[in-house]
Amino acid sequence: MTDRLKDKVAFITGGTGGIGEVACRRFAAEGALVAIAGRREAEGERIASDIAAAGGRAIFVKTDVTVAENVDWALRQTVETFGRLDILYNNAGGSSPKDGPVTTTPAEVFWKTLELDLFGTWLCCHHGIPHLVASGGGSVINTSSIMGAMGIPNRDAYSASKGAVIALTRSMAVEYARDRVRVNVLVPGAVGTERVLKFFESEPHLEDQRKAYLLGLTEPDDVANAAIFLASDESRRTTGQQLCVDSGILIS
Repeated sequence: MTDRLKDKVAFITGGTGGIGEVACRRFAAEGALVAIAGRREAEGERIASDIAAAGGRAIFVKTDVTVAENVDWALRQTVETFGRLDILYNNAGGSSPKDGPVTTTPAEVFWKTLELDLFGTWLCCHHGIPHLVASGGGSVINTSSIMGAMGIPNRDAYSASKGAVIALTRSMAVEYARDRVRVNVLVPGAVGTERVLKFFESEPHLEDQRKAYLLGLTEPDDVANAAIFLASDESRRTTGQQLCVDSGILIS
């Protein structure tokens, strides 16, 4: 690796599995001091142990991004451990199988989706950006989805929440540029995690949708590569931008 994030302190939500786990390992390999924020304690401690065994530094901070007191504590714990905060990577999120058209989706599904994807992002920024400012600036990396950038049926709640994350990113980028805090958003398509691959295998009628990914399904490492760029000083003049890691589906 190249130490592109050497000695930078990164707080990564949803860090105990999937894209988040890969990001935690990759950030640490690039020299970052990583706070693995997630709800699954055993997995988080295992990842932190693996990072330490590989010569890196990481801690697990049990975090529910929808609970203000917990988010505040987790960020303070990170700063107390490592002395500062340079990178806030809001990776946690998800959708519900009960999501669908606005006329049939239960209201509680809509609010639960917004609570995790939008409010969780807002809450981490609310408590995290002051730490970035105190460190002299840094990088916020939010996570949207192609469903927040294009029209896709049967996902109205998720589309609304992820579209709002894009709008929130632009607003915060303008607001905090004077504090040398840049705010960008990743826009991945379907990412080839084990869960997603099994989903496509079980739904053969979606093969045409899979073919719309012109370069093949995105892999977790592809998302991590984009996040590392946005976290590093290489992106010091980049803010308020959508970085699509979607294998071309938005242009297909």
